[in-house]
Amino acid sequence: MKKDTFKMSIIVLLIGGFIVKIQSFIIKILFTRAIGEEALALYTIAVPTYSLMVALATFALPLSISKLISEERFSEKRILTTSFFFALLLEGILIFIFYHFSDFIAQIFLKQKEVIPIIKAMALTLPFISFSSIFKGYFLGKFKVLPNTLSNMIEQSIRILFLIFFLPKLVMHNALAGLICFILISILTESVSCFIFFLFLPKKIHIEKKDFIPQRKILSSLLETSIPCVSSRLIGNIGFFLEPIILTNLLLLNGYSNHYILGEYASYHAYALGLLTMPSFFISAIDQILIPEISKHYSKKNYIKLKKRLKQALFYSFTIGFLSSIGILIAKDNLLKILYRTTSGAAYISLLAPIFVLFYLESPLISTMQAIGKAKTSFKISFLGIILKLFLLSILTFCHIGLYSLVFSEIFNIFFVVILNAYFLKRHLDSNT
Repeated sequence: MKKDTFKMSIIVLLIGGFIVKIQSFIIKILFTRAIGEEALALYTIAVPTYSLMVALATFALPLSISKLISEERFSEKRILTTSFFFALLLEGILIFIFYHFSDFIAQIFLKQKEVIPIIKAMALTLPFISFSSIFKGYFLGKFKVLPNTLSNMIEQSIRILFLIFFLPKLVMHNALAGLICFILISILTESVSCFIFFLFLPKKIHIEKKDFIPQRKILSSLLETSIPCVSSRLIGNIGFFLEPIILTNLLLLNGYSNHYILGEYASYHAYALGLLTMPSFFISAIDQILIPEISKHYSKKNYIKLKKRLKQALFYSFTIGFLSSIGILIAKDNLLKILYRTTSGAAYISLLAPIFVLFYLESPLISTMQAIGKAKTSFKISFLGIILKLFLLSILTFCHIGLYSLVFSEIFNIFFVVILNAYFLKRHLDSNT
């Protein structure tokens, strides 16, 4: 990568990410206003299941493909064909599971039989999301950020047009049908993304029959990175699932009312964390460039450039985290009023904002660990961090400090994960230089 390409790629992704963030905000407003309260409630209930489905469908392929492409150990077209073969197999299994067990998921877990057609519609979108993610990983591995940025903006533009011109008419006839159509529009948007990616692919690609035969070495290399990453996400989802269960039951046991718990938990997650994590798309842009760049230098044992890129990423992340955290801390009341029409959660922001400077270092550290083949170590740290967080949460609930038991356990988790990832990363890099 040329001297200034790293910085320019981040700038392009930051600008694109900012535009997409605004588009997402517009989509959220239009969708909420058009769909109606009942359909919105059903969609909200189904979203955690959809997040799990997408995490399994993409299987961290963008990360593992970008890593493999940047290392230049295998043929690019064989990496793509092997990835598509794996994705086809995986999506077939997932569609079968979620489509045929949608009744069980909706009625037993979610307690809402009306969610059944929504889950089925969500399952149908998985192959298209997966195929699009493969192309995204390819272009990130080639350090070409324009295709990804352009496809994301066009995807969101299509959704906005659908919400303006079609969804209101569909909702007038049947709100549930309108909701299902909104979900299925992902098939169109992801297909358009794939078409855009095709336009940016190298023109001189000759694919023969033998190229469609998956290579075991390539598949093994892909899974070596993707499995720990997917495992980390699943562990995070499980921890997030257990958090309110432990908190609610133990606080009720200690005399707090259900009304207090629900109100404060909403203030903490929806308002405080919602505001503090808003600038996270900047860090996501840095990560997308950092992983293939680090992987390339690590595979070539160019540790000087590797450390340089890591220091740049940490500097950018720290600067963004520091400025955004300070800004949110100073203007927390005004921001909460403008965005959520409340000041609830301001006290939690006062405590969490200084710590979120470290939170923004967590992502580039974990991404670097994954890029140098230490995803398993990072997974173990994240897993242990969640276990300790839930354990500390359980103890603090008996100290009669209300929801601050969750706040303090979250602060501990941030410190734990950042410090341990930094320690093992430094130790590993020092041993190779």
